[in-house]
Amino acid sequence: MNKHSLSLEVVLLEDNNNVLLKRREIKSVIKNASGSVKRQDATELIANKLKIDKKNLLPVSIKSEFGNPDILTLIYYYEDMDEAKKQIPRYIFLRSLSKDERKKIIDEEKSIKLKAKQAAAAEAKSKKK
Repeated sequence: MNKHSLSLEVVLLEDNNNVLLKRREIKSVIKNASGSVKRQDATELIANKLKIDKKNLLPVSIKSEFGNPDILTLIYYYEDMDEAKKQIPRYIFLRSLSKDERKKIIDEEKSIKLKAKQAAAAEAKSKKK
């Protein structure tokens, strides 16, 4: 975390259990954190506050306002991450990863697409002959 981790305070605004979508929707405010907290830090703070597994937390939105040192967060907690993958757009999962992990996944997908494209081009050439 960062040097301000001692002065950060998490205040829960709402903790709703959405039975239909099989998730908990947690709205909170992180005091004195504007500009200094990353998504991973916010999920870690909330996981520690609620004593839940941070692997199952997805930060959906983290908002700050000009002149206000507090951050408003909306985080979803899923018991089953397969359920989350059905409901949540892919970019939210990628956004919650670190830059290195995100780059690795995107590069792997690009290489797979490139290999498929090259194989299709080679197959099209062989059919023409």
